[in-house]
Amino acid sequence: MISTLHIKNIGIIDDLTIDLNSGLNILTGETGAGKTLIIDSLSIIAGGRFSKEMIRKGQNHSFVEIAMYLPNDDMSIDGNVIVSREIYDNGRNLCKINGRLVTVTELKNYMNSVLNIHGQLDNQNLLNNEMHIKYLDSFAGEKLQQLKMKYRELFTKYNILKTELKNNYGDEKEKQRKLDLLQYQLNEINEANIKVGEDEELEEQKRIINNSEKLSKSLNEADVKIGEEALDAISMGIKNLEKIENINERYSSTLNSLKSIYYDMQEISRDINSYKDDVIFNEEDIIKIENRLDLIYSLKRKYGNTLEEILKYKNEIENEIDKIQNIDEHNNKLKEELEIIENSMLELCSKINIIRTKYSRELSDKINKELVDLEMPNAVFSVKVSKIQEKEFNKNGLDNIEFMITTNIGEDMKPLTKIASGGEMSRIMLAIKTILSNVDYVSTLVFDEIDTGISGKAAKAVGEKLKKISSNHQVIVVTHQASIAAKGDYNYYIYKETENNKTTTRIKLLNNEETIREIARISTGNITEISLKHAMELREAI
Repeated sequence: MISTLHIKNIGIIDDLTIDLNSGLNILTGETGAGKTLIIDSLSIIAGGRFSKEMIRKGQNHSFVEIAMYLPNDDMSIDGNVIVSREIYDNGRNLCKINGRLVTVTELKNYMNSVLNIHGQLDNQNLLNNEMHIKYLDSFAGEKLQQLKMKYRELFTKYNILKTELKNNYGDEKEKQRKLDLLQYQLNEINEANIKVGEDEELEEQKRIINNSEKLSKSLNEADVKIGEEALDAISMGIKNLEKIENINERYSSTLNSLKSIYYDMQEISRDINSYKDDVIFNEEDIIKIENRLDLIYSLKRKYGNTLEEILKYKNEIENEIDKIQNIDEHNNKLKEELEIIENSMLELCSKINIIRTKYSRELSDKINKELVDLEMPNAVFSVKVSKIQEKEFNKNGLDNIEFMITTNIGEDMKPLTKIASGGEMSRIMLAIKTILSNVDYVSTLVFDEIDTGISGKAAKAVGEKLKKISSNHQVIVVTHQASIAAKGDYNYYIYKETENNKTTTRIKLLNNEETIREIARISTGNITEISLKHAMELREAI
């Protein structure tokens, strides 16, 4: 259960802390005081959507935090769990569970097992047939969920195979068109006869060509200086040292060093001469290099950014051509596999249908009993299970689920979407919530707008039902009905104050006398002796 709710900077809420309790917690107050903002805050901490317009004026973030006591929860520390969510006007979210950062999705998944909020959207869900199957399947329990998990694994494979078959050139003209295109691409790459690294070598040759005049001039000058002048000078030096090498060992050593230099210079001279040969190009060589590079650039634009990628694409083309040429054999294997999966899915759908049919009757009976308690004694509710066309598989199998109802004796059953009024819808939703809460235990249930369109005996019945649910769950209810407020174990009054030209929401836990005065206020709009007496009667009838 939630023990404390802390809210900062949401709407007109500045900084609000609410200490909640087990049992039935009733929230009342004047219109615009902030009751809806409290429910919105619970929705935010449950991972719901948040709009930056909800941030209090003048602030850059909102903050919601709850402390819960969940003794059997794996995330708890000695049964205590603290969950927080901080949202900034730039969209940044900080979600934490007991100090550990989590994503909004992780927060939502965790809170789904802790907190269930009933609002106007739930009534709208009753008008959506897709939600009917979710309610029934939740009621049916674990065995059905396991079968659905197996079915959905097969359903995923089934869709993959169907898509692959659809894309496998089933049309002969399309197959030939694709084959011609691939063959053209393969021939173009093969005829180019490219080699990895070839483009880099050609680029190097192109650079040399573009600088050939500069290279030729520099190499010629270097050849003259080294091959003629430098070598002649060193040769003369060698001859002169040879004349005196026997006089002193130092002359002999220097002579040897000079000869070594001479031989090195000869090697350098030969290299320079070979470089001169490399920069001699004719017009035909230049055109050939340019054309080859143009071809390579054209292939890169079509098939890959590098020669390696082009060759990789060539292998892919060859594999796809082989696949198309042998497509019939491949498709036959896919069809065989698809048939096996279809048969398994049909078997699972049959088992799922049996379970749904069984639990549809049980759910119908339970809801009808709840509706009697909720002052709808003439209503007959039924969960209709019908099969859709064979092999028209969807994510839920082959069943169509629709809630049917008649609210008056002698009338035919009709879809819920065409019959129920707002007040009836609220009570039907409460009946479903009551039943599902007993099957799939959630510690805290929140009800907003549950008293829409009801009053009198119906409102009293709703209050009694909420009281009954609160014996096993923490229940938080926002209400405008005196007969519902009278059932509260803890009654809170929400009001607003204005200080320094700023309006903010306040909350007060009422004692018994204050609770009676609040019940009297919402009963008639004024606190009079008659309304107080009526409030005490309602309170004593708990």
